[in-house]
Amino acid sequence: MISFECDYNNGAHPDVIQALVDTNGEQTLTYGFDCYTQQAVERIKEACAAPDADVFLLAGGTQANATVIDGMLRSYEAVICPETGHINVHEAGAVEAFGHKVIGLPADDGRLDASVLDRFMQVFEGDESRDHVAQPGMVYVSFPTEMGTLYSAEQIENLYTVCRQHGLSLFVDGARLGYGLAADECDFDLPFLASHCDVFYIGGTKVGALCGEAVVFGKGAPRCFFSIVKRHGALLAKGRLVGVQFRELFSNGLYLRIARHAIVMAHRMRDILVNAGLQVYVASPTNQQFFIIPNERMHHLEKLVQFTHWVPYDDHSMVCRFVTSWATTDEDLSMLESLLRQ
Repeated sequence: MISFECDYNNGAHPDVIQALVDTNGEQTLTYGFDCYTQQAVERIKEACAAPDADVFLLAGGTQANATVIDGMLRSYEAVICPETGHINVHEAGAVEAFGHKVIGLPADDGRLDASVLDRFMQVFEGDESRDHVAQPGMVYVSFPTEMGTLYSAEQIENLYTVCRQHGLSLFVDGARLGYGLAADECDFDLPFLASHCDVFYIGGTKVGALCGEAVVFGKGAPRCFFSIVKRHGALLAKGRLVGVQFRELFSNGLYLRIARHAIVMAHRMRDILVNAGLQVYVASPTNQQFFIIPNERMHHLEKLVQFTHWVPYDDHSMVCRFVTSWATTDEDLSMLESLLRQ
């Protein structure tokens, strides 16, 4: 059986594994003070054109989201996100477990529009009873979105402008950031993103690493953020585990090469599925592809191929997600095409 279920069901890219093997016998400092983590941080800051940024390496996405949001918000503040946002639907209430309400707003194929955010804040600020509700303090969006779609540079800039007008921080979840930046339709780069939000993270777990996310505060981290990470149980004693991986990912353009490979594979996979008569659910330029599949055909296909059942489309069909990664091969796609023909 071949798998297009997600982009983190393999180990790590061979170059990353080799870097871990090559450094395994060395003794280093702990908790991220090792030379490899420091080198990774410097390479990330250089890639972001943000020499004054603060960078923290954490183990996973949900951990990064909960730690950053709790670290930046006051105890009584809430975070706004698209209704399809990961923190709202797929993180088991992790953010709310730390006392911060998640406010979901209507989304367009996973994207939060600046005008929707502005309207919500105007209504909130004009409400005479606003002191009785959770106070918005941050906006969270994902790039790419949960639906594999992208924000344009203009859309990010507009969101950031509205956030600043209303005293909100902007946090960009980049668990799949590489796949967004490597897409043909993306019209900005890491330096643009670093200067158009308050904090974002560069996902490693889903883009070639065993584990790890690099949280980047372009304009400086909250006071005592290291201690906040520790308080959340998110501080790795063997910080080098993530440091070695990110040092390798940000050597010789590996991070974006990994992502670009997945994009090329995803485009070919999309053509194969379309040619097999399946209907595209949302136009995604990234490594996540969504299709509407009649239930009977879906049940037959799932015996041969692993993919994700996303949401019911109607009583007779399901929206299904197919995902490529650094590990997707031409042979995988040829096998998929052969299975669909059968």
